Amino acid sequence: MPFDFTPLFPASLPPPAVRWAGAPKYNFVGGNNDPGEVPLDGLMAAAQSVLQREGRTLATYGLNSGPQGYRPLRDFLSTKLKRDAGMTCSADDILIVSGSLQALDLVNSALLARGDTVIVEKDNYQGSLNRFTRLGVTAVGIPLDKGGMRMDALEAALQDLKARGVTPKFIYTIPTVQNPTATILDESRRARLLELADAYDVPIVEDDCYADLVWSGERPRAIHAMSQSDNVIHIGSFSKSIAPALRVGFVVAPWAVMSRMLALKTDAGSGALEQMVLAEYCAAHFGTHVPALRKGLRKKVETLMEALNEQFGTAAEFDDPKGGIFLWVKLPDNVDSLKLYQAALKEGVAINPGPEWSVDKDHSKSRIRICFASPSHQDIREGIAVLADVCRREFGVPTRSSNVAKA
Repeated sequence: MPFDFTPLFPASLPPPAVRWAGAPKYNFVGGNNDPGEVPLDGLMAAAQSVLQREGRTLATYGLNSGPQGYRPLRDFLSTKLKRDAGMTCSADDILIVSGSLQALDLVNSALLARGDTVIVEKDNYQGSLNRFTRLGVTAVGIPLDKGGMRMDALEAALQDLKARGVTPKFIYTIPTVQNPTATILDESRRARLLELADAYDVPIVEDDCYADLVWSGERPRAIHAMSQSDNVIHIGSFSKSIAPALRVGFVVAPWAVMSRMLALKTDAGSGALEQMVLAEYCAAHFGTHVPALRKGLRKKVETLMEALNEQFGTAAEFDDPKGGIFLWVKLPDNVDSLKLYQAALKEGVAINPGPEWSVDKDHSKSRIRICFASPSHQDIREGIAVLADVCRREFGVPTRSSNVAKA
């Protein structure tokens, strides 16, 4: 008989993972990107060049750059963040991490304890919400409109928490191409957010992973850049601009926080080869690669919106996003997106059910998140047609009569 490990597992462990059985035919989940836009030739050339020049440094933890990551990559980021986001930070203010999820884990480990409270956008990144739940942290959701997090609702929440003697540990926000809503917080709201954070003595964690994917190429200044009190921790990633499987992200933080995160980051450094190749590639090609990537993603979301209009008509409501890789879709109220997810998966279509991306499960019950970046244009059209058939069979929508394009 095999050894039974079950009695040894702590009660605090999350549920076991399901064994992977392969990707579905029509995969609209995850933060995957367009495989056709991965700059393979440039990455291969960068790898050969940097390895010929500096490959021997792989024999040393940290590549002779110290525990915060490969120095040329941090130098690139310092320049990029100044140019694109208006941020003033040096390489010494930046920590390279294994994707933005490790950044979130480090921030959470440094600042949160069971029983704490954080403020988040009501609809939010599943990875963040799941982490707060596992840590025993209460996430207070702030509603969004087309302009992102509502500042009037944030102020009301802060007032209510203060009246109850609760001080949130931080405000977690995805202000630029928010996940899942794709909204963009304008500078006036960012300024008000900072005013409220200062007034209530609450820091901000700014998750800016999607900021490179604004269609226009013009984004508001980072909240970090606008802060006068050094109370913002800024998180970014190369997952959406280059490739998610590289698993390279970064954190910009005051040394008081950075020093604690460094003490918690016990993996002896994030993947060195990935950092070297990115630094080599990005210094020469980032400025031309990303506009081409945005152009390709914009064409894909146009295909997705056309397919939804053709297959669902007025039964699917959504806003034309200003960037990103996701579309947040509202289906009729009688649709249970958790049940739709299960039924669609049996037909080879994977979607993200709304309740997994919100602190308000009832509010998001009939919503779905669709990632349009990875599937081909043909797969987008075919997959949405299959999804509509499943939705019609399971919930009676869309009806054939309402299956007309929206104006």
